[in-house]
Amino acid sequence: METAIAERKAQELSGGNAFAAFNHLELEHVEPDYAVFRLNIQPESKNPYGFVHGGMLAGMADNAAGYAAHSDGRCYVTLSSHLNYIHNQVNGVIRAEGRVLHRGKTTCVTRVDIRGEDGTLLATGELVYFCIEPEEMEKRVTGK
Repeated sequence: METAIAERKAQELSGGNAFAAFNHLELEHVEPDYAVFRLNIQPESKNPYGFVHGGMLAGMADNAAGYAAHSDGRCYVTLSSHLNYIHNQVNGVIRAEGRVLHRGKTTCVTRVDIRGEDGTLLATGELVYFCIEPEEMEKRVTGK
């Protein structure tokens, strides 16, 4: 049952996730409290030095951790994020794994690790999400 909720919410989110589509981020796996996003590094994924841009890594982190948070079926927005950049990669595939560490009534604390193809840790961090009621989210999105 919980896996079905996670998958349904991921489908709902993916339908409107233009950021992920534009940046070649693919949802690879989702289950309760866990999600993985994949990036096949593209020329537009890179900074001027040829490495994956830090903003791309941050975007991957927010998607993976955010989908893990949303896996309970509720609506969340990012409240805070902290990412430590450790290594980088120039080509190939990288993955961001998001895990829920704590769920409260109004916040969800997550952890994310981004790894290269060989398992090298590229970045790690913590993101906190604020739970917002679906009706309130709809009002904010539509302005109605």
